[in-house]
Amino acid sequence: MTDTSRPLALVTGASRGLGFALAEALADTHHIIAVARTVGGLEDLDDRIQSRGGSATLAPMDITKPDAMAQLCRSVHDRWGQIALWVHTAIHAGPLSPVDHLDQKDWQKSLSINLDAMSHLVPYVGPLLKRDGSAVFFDDNHAGQKFFGHYGTTKAAQISLARSWQAETASIGPRVKILSPKPMATHLRARFYPGEDRSVLSLPADEAARLLPEVLGA
Repeated sequence: MTDTSRPLALVTGASRGLGFALAEALADTHHIIAVARTVGGLEDLDDRIQSRGGSATLAPMDITKPDAMAQLCRSVHDRWGQIALWVHTAIHAGPLSPVDHLDQKDWQKSLSINLDAMSHLVPYVGPLLKRDGSAVFFDDNHAGQKFFGHYGTTKAAQISLARSWQAETASIGPRVKILSPKPMATHLRARFYPGEDRSVLSLPADEAARLLPEVLGA
């Protein structure tokens, strides 16, 4: 891990989409700890960050593995002591399906990535944020919509858990923020709407620039 005098931003789900774009944008002011399973995406991110004079620590890890996340957070603590920001964008987009045709493999993967991972990420990352840090989550409300059984259910549960943490820490920190991105031309959205006109959608980089003041704001 690289020594740095900049504040640290941990980005989970940093290899593509909004996570990639936010990690790149935050690199102007923060040292980025970029977590994702896709090594190629992380390497691309590192190239982009270095080209704008920033620095990153790449962590090609699976957020669903508690031992891996514990080791990462312990390493961050031992090297730096704390982080200023956690941006959580890792998500699984289960295929659209009627509820009575839910595939168990996709259901379990949605639970594991979208919800179960929160049960160890928050306890591990929360202490690194201390009282003055911020954790940022992103709502995408499809709960109760037809064919969104996998994604809508698990994403809504993730945000519900984040809201509980937000209420619990409102007066003591860290700050927990829940933001709502505009529809973006991402791989995730393409799985839901493969024939959609992507030219009318926001680019992840543009949406990252729009959301950045809220991500960094007090």
